[in-house]
Amino acid sequence: MSDSRYGVRQRHPGRFRCCGVLIDSLTPEAATQALLTSRHGQARRAHLCDTYTVSIALADTEFRDLLNASDINFPASTRLVRQGRRLAARNLTDRIHPPTLMFDTMSQGRQPGLRHYLCGPTPEVVKTLKKTLLEKLPGVDIVATSVLAFPIMPAENAALRKLAADYRPDIVWVGCETPQQHGFVAEYASVLGTTLVAVGDAFSVLSGVKPPSRPWTTQLLGTARFGYGTLTDKRRSRKLDRVP
Repeated sequence: MSDSRYGVRQRHPGRFRCCGVLIDSLTPEAATQALLTSRHGQARRAHLCDTYTVSIALADTEFRDLLNASDINFPASTRLVRQGRRLAARNLTDRIHPPTLMFDTMSQGRQPGLRHYLCGPTPEVVKTLKKTLLEKLPGVDIVATSVLAFPIMPAENAALRKLAADYRPDIVWVGCETPQQHGFVAEYASVLGTTLVAVGDAFSVLSGVKPPSRPWTTQLLGTARFGYGTLTDKRRSRKLDRVP
């Protein structure tokens, strides 16, 4: 597998496919441990993949290639967990909930001194989230914050690079609740030289802006797209879901 734009993702045991997307069979605890190894100077791309995400990948080959070139794709829905177990990833027990993954990593990252950079959807969400995390996690090191508006303009690009160079974050959390966040992670991991994690609505949930569960309309749309694609093209689905 190769892609000139997004690079090649090295294969190793413990991955399975869902709608053509390589998913890492990590438990919530293992996912946290994987992120705790993040250090500035090591570029990594991580994505929280749910049913909606893989349904987009089923129809969009470029988006699928983008995800497959990442370093880690976490199973963020029970459907993906069931798929993994069906394909012999017996260690999977539960989905990886983006807000929980982010909170646990920041909590456990205090001891080794992980430095965090928050990139969110609006100034209000980012400000509230930072305040909330500092109150709930005394000693957590949030070194920088930014608001992302797509597409990224040259001035914003320069500002992101400068903040990363000045503060040397170990993890950049990207919570913009749009598929464009995955493209940002793919493009900017090497640019900023650290681990970037696309966490969807984790910013809004952890800041209290929205309730923990995702809107039922988004879940329904993702499930409908997933079901339509797999039921109307079973041969393609079997091929895409084959273990690499």
